[in-house]
Amino acid sequence: MSPHPESPHNESPHNESPQHPIPQRTAASVDAVTVEIVRNGLISVTEEMKTNLMRTAYNMIIYEALDFTVGLFTAEGETVSIGLGLPMFIRGMSETVKAKIRHFGRDGIEPGDIYITNDAYLTGSHLNHITLTQPIFHEGELIGFTCCMAHWLDIGGSMGHVTTDIYSEGLQIPILKYRSAGVVNQGLVDLIAMNVRLPSLAMGDLRAQVTAVTTGERRFLELVRRYGLQAVQQSIAVVMDNTDDAARLAVSRIPDGVYEAESFMDDDGIQIGVRVPIRVKVEVKDGRMKIDLSDVSEQVSGFYNSGITTGISCAQVAYKCLTTPHEYPVNDGSFRSLEVVMPAGRVISATRPAPMRWWMTFPMTVIDTIFKALSPAIPDSVIAGHHADLVTALLHGLMPETGQFYIANVGPLGGGWGAKSTEDGVSVTVCINDGDTHNSPTEQIESKYPILVERYELRQDSAGAGKQRGGLGANIVVTALAPMSVNTTIERAHCKPWGLEQGLAAAGNSVATRAQGVWKDDYPNAKLANHRLRKGDAFSMRSGGGGGFGSPLLRDAASVAHDVREGYVSVEAAEQDYGVIIGADGLPDTAATAARRRAAAG
Repeated sequence: MSPHPESPHNESPHNESPQHPIPQRTAASVDAVTVEIVRNGLISVTEEMKTNLMRTAYNMIIYEALDFTVGLFTAEGETVSIGLGLPMFIRGMSETVKAKIRHFGRDGIEPGDIYITNDAYLTGSHLNHITLTQPIFHEGELIGFTCCMAHWLDIGGSMGHVTTDIYSEGLQIPILKYRSAGVVNQGLVDLIAMNVRLPSLAMGDLRAQVTAVTTGERRFLELVRRYGLQAVQQSIAVVMDNTDDAARLAVSRIPDGVYEAESFMDDDGIQIGVRVPIRVKVEVKDGRMKIDLSDVSEQVSGFYNSGITTGISCAQVAYKCLTTPHEYPVNDGSFRSLEVVMPAGRVISATRPAPMRWWMTFPMTVIDTIFKALSPAIPDSVIAGHHADLVTALLHGLMPETGQFYIANVGPLGGGWGAKSTEDGVSVTVCINDGDTHNSPTEQIESKYPILVERYELRQDSAGAGKQRGGLGANIVVTALAPMSVNTTIERAHCKPWGLEQGLAAAGNSVATRAQGVWKDDYPNAKLANHRLRKGDAFSMRSGGGGGFGSPLLRDAASVAHDVREGYVSVEAAEQDYGVIIGADGLPDTAATAARRRAAAG
């Protein structure tokens, strides 16, 4: 398979992260107060883009789950401010803007244009992510771009079946002008509407995305008119320089060295049980970091691949978390001191025609593994493994009252995050890929679709034991009130979230189904493809926990007893994992606990 011809990285296929030269700093005449006002103004621009998208979208996965990202970019396509959304789209949006600049050329970009694409190998994700970009002009000069990526519930293609190439996954839209100098390309709109199952939702979401990018254009121009173009551009340069300084300072505190780690994914959905290796290498030297992802598995036959921009995002998201987690807005200054080695053809840098439908799952384990690699060097700055999956189900069927076709999502479920050296992991929180994404409210999905949520609860004993306990996962049981098909593409059933510094691994993700009252939970992985449910049948999704940090024998016995009273940890697990004996009064038996811990310590 040859690389996609429009990929921005094909010109040097053996070290393919975009390695931009460090910009020369120029003396800025803008004062610090203006810089701070503009910095907050940039954040406000992308926050209002988010708000208007959510207020006008038709699709619950956008307005409730927040499966989207918006951004503001320079005239060269560099990231100025990202409104999360999805952290993993941090590189894909910038590279998509740059690809559109190259495609049309500066002379082909006009006021009133809006550009569209869902090219999976460019955005790095699946075809459901429609990306709109609008140029911003001030007094005839191109000064920036706004961009909005949002998840459409359907883009045509397969419904639940395992796909093995991009062509079966839906409508592919190359870089085109949705709107040219203010005139909408109605032929393109008609083409899209004819190729999706729910055109009313798709067209509503398209209009919502237009609202988002035009909001960004309007608000950024207001900022420019108030403070002047030069002051705004110089302020942006200073903000980027400041985040660069902060990142370099953080890296300088990491001991120089080469750090490696590995993990695995359960399988690619086709070769069941065949593990997919994830290996990373991190080199720290002289205040810079190089993350080498060359030994991540080659692209797979199943639909778990993602594009090279997502591969780079794996490194950038990990780097952002480790160096400048509190620096906002998110901008390209944060990554000047990072080098990413990312060859094409890996599972996180796949080339056409690799299937991409579930692009988001493998990358977050890559991030987990980067943290794992650096844990010996900076144990106080990393977390143990987390559940690392959306844990979501896609349902489809016919509404019993009307016979109308529907598509629905249950989830993301949220799961446990890994413990830190100083605190327990958080429970039932959405995985790292999806950042600000929310789960779908039970009452809303029950009111819209023929399902009943029987249970939605914390999953006892799902957290990894440790001096600091991992977060807990959840369990949801959903009953079908009419015949339907359910699909899950859940990972990390077998690669359980690992602990650090003698902390124990957490429970992995899992699924189960119920037919005629009998549960089946012995699936070889956590993947269901078009599993048919009859009326009264049910399915369950169980999200994993987070790994523990430090030996569980060192956890305060009173904290273990508290976890038992709250139902987080069973009495049996308290004894087996923590060496804590709980008395009849619910408090730790001090003498018995001391003896049990001495015996466990050997």
